[in-house]
Amino acid sequence: MGGFSPTYGKGALNLGFTKDDSKAAVERNRAAFLRELGAVSKPGSTARKAPQKAGADLWPLVTLRQVHSDVIRFVDSSVESQLAGDGLITATPGLLLGIQTADCLPILLVDPKRRAVGVFHAGWRGTVKRIVEKGVGEMRRHFGSRAGDLKAAIGPGIHSCCYEVGEEVRTKFESQFAYADKLFREVEEFNEVREKYPMLFLTARAPGHSELPKKIFLDLVEANRQQLLAVGVPAKSIEASPSCTNCRTDLLFSYRAEKGKTGRMMGVVGIR
Repeated sequence: MGGFSPTYGKGALNLGFTKDDSKAAVERNRAAFLRELGAVSKPGSTARKAPQKAGADLWPLVTLRQVHSDVIRFVDSSVESQLAGDGLITATPGLLLGIQTADCLPILLVDPKRRAVGVFHAGWRGTVKRIVEKGVGEMRRHFGSRAGDLKAAIGPGIHSCCYEVGEEVRTKFESQFAYADKLFREVEEFNEVREKYPMLFLTARAPGHSELPKKIFLDLVEANRQQLLAVGVPAKSIEASPSCTNCRTDLLFSYRAEKGKTGRMMGVVGIR
């Protein structure tokens, strides 16, 4: 809310350059977003001048061409050409790192002792590739960050109440994580006709009725929380948004709920 994109409802704050929205509206949205965050260079400050047309006083915003990978990019300045990947890390003040989402999770990591930050895009593919776990490792490699010092924020995304996946997704998680069974729940489909006329569903095979397929739901938030815990981030230092994008399309963009015609939210992190 609070933006200038009429495409997705009056005043939508779409922060991604989607095919249904105008570039001018998105640039205006991004400028408003950065100003609300206070990502503005003060006169005489050392923060770099931003290349955005919407305002030269804004911090540079670095984003990625996201490809559902485990590729993490280290940046120390604004980037002219767009990088491909799903994670960004920096220790440079006055620079914003951004991840765009509309169901997948944005995950922010902050090392307040070494003044380093990271942001990661975690859908099921990135999660099964352990992107946030690798992100902690990359921060240790580049900045000497210790997992025990890190603070993590998991932003709004699709939750286990709504994130139905196929058996092949569960199989991939089971091949990677010993705790995979705790990340999934099954719900038996309800068939009103079957309940009313059970005789129509009799079969020759025992137990006499055909079985209804089960729906499988993935807890993406818990999957990433477990990865953070596994590498040593304290439980008290991990905070997750309670908001499900699929449930709250009045406030949040959801690719699944809105059948692909939707905007993008953005999770950003930077160092003053």
